[in-house]
Amino acid sequence: MSTLAVVLVVVAVFGISLVIVESRTIESSTRDSVRAEASRLVSTVESRLVAGERVTKASIGVTASKDRYVRYIRVDMPGDRKAIEVGDRPEGEVVESRQTGVHGERVTVQASRAAVRAEVGRTLLIILAVALLAVIAAAALAVRQAHRLAAPLTDLAETAERLGSGDPRPRHRRYQVPELDRVADVLDASADRIGRMLTAERRLAADASHQLRTPLTALSMRLEEIIATSEGATPEDRAVVQEEATIALAQVERLTDVVQRLLTNSRDPRTGSAVSFDLDEVVKQQIEEWKPAYRSAGRAIVHSGKTGMRAVGTPGAVAQVLATLIENSLMHGDGTVALRTRVTGNQVVVEVTDEGPGVDEALGSRVFERTVSGHNSTGLGLAVARDLAEADGGRLELLQQLPPVFALFLSREATDLDAPDVA
Repeated sequence: MSTLAVVLVVVAVFGISLVIVESRTIESSTRDSVRAEASRLVSTVESRLVAGERVTKASIGVTASKDRYVRYIRVDMPGDRKAIEVGDRPEGEVVESRQTGVHGERVTVQASRAAVRAEVGRTLLIILAVALLAVIAAAALAVRQAHRLAAPLTDLAETAERLGSGDPRPRHRRYQVPELDRVADVLDASADRIGRMLTAERRLAADASHQLRTPLTALSMRLEEIIATSEGATPEDRAVVQEEATIALAQVERLTDVVQRLLTNSRDPRTGSAVSFDLDEVVKQQIEEWKPAYRSAGRAIVHSGKTGMRAVGTPGAVAQVLATLIENSLMHGDGTVALRTRVTGNQVVVEVTDEGPGVDEALGSRVFERTVSGHNSTGLGLAVARDLAEADGGRLELLQQLPPVFALFLSREATDLDAPDVA
């Protein structure tokens, strides 16, 4: 479009100027031709009269056809001599020149203005034809240039989209356009760096997960051994030991499940493990696990809301998210911690709130960003929790800053049956 616009402007400017100049040139040429022909005839007639020769069409060389503009010639002789006429008198407007000789002869030369207009029209057609050819040639050149630039840009956009969608393979394509080749070089270099970073992260996750499985297995075996060896103790001690060991064993099993999930995702990030599970069981499990810690701190943890709901996700990941929220309330909150379950649309929601000072207004939603913390902590807990929630198709949000209300949204199983609320 830019090329065509430039060509059209140039053609319009020069074409209009050329039409004006040619029109004036033809008009001026016609007047000059008529005037010159009249002058020539007057001179010729005078020379014949001085020589005493007879003035005829042949003797003075009169012809209206030898000049493309002259259409009618009339020579009026002195005395009663018959006038000499050549050509047909033009109708309508004419370009005329009349000149009189010293002996009384008078010469009239006329040209039709319609013929002049026709000549201008033919010139205009020629100019328009040339202009049209110029526009066609410019259009062909513009289309060629557009394809030469648009195709590489489309290809670069597809490369960037592939890179953003998680396919870091460089394409190594070049387009013989220095600026576009520079962009391609940058995209290929970025793809290489991203590929190396992803490979390193997946290798790290795989190595860490693999190294953690062995001590977790050993710890699980020790806990099972503690449960087995507690049979010789008093009934009260045996009950306490078995209860604590059972809780610890459940925590180890859940941690083992998280490690296994990390290991699986490091091999294939697209592998998902979301299933339908009983949300009440996960919430109850977390409350039972954290009750001793809250009891030691002189605080309480309670559960209310709707029961009997089934959610879609990874039970271990959901438990980890809830554990992070409960631990944050224990470390940074105050008073009673309340877990409330409810339904909104096709989602189930678990809200965690306490009676503490809440989230600093300066932080707001940034509390989920990595390294952002208002209590000199690592700032990773809530960021990891949000990533775990989003990996299962859910989301973790801060609904209210004071008192703090964190909400975990999960997909609700379509076959859920409503159950009574619990207080």
